[in-house]
Amino acid sequence: MSIGAGIALFVIGAILAFAVNVDVPGVNLDMIGYILMGAGALVFLIGIILMARRRQTDTVTRTAVDPAAGERVTRQTTRSDDTL
Repeated sequence: MSIGAGIALFVIGAILAFAVNVDVPGVNLDMIGYILMGAGALVFLIGIILMARRRQTDTVTRTAVDPAAGERVTRQTTRSDDTL
């Protein structure tokens, strides 16, 4: 969701900065557009970083000796942090 919000902020900011030619007293629409573009890029990057961190998995392999049979037993456990 944050990736989409970042793209939307960036697009709205670009429209205000480059496409709107309206003079509003006391408001600089170009500056507001640049601020929205910067905020959109920042939100987009944060969304990418959080998505990359969310998809981490850990694999643990444990080897033990079965006392009854005297054989090695290997167990592999995978933990995924892919929670939504």
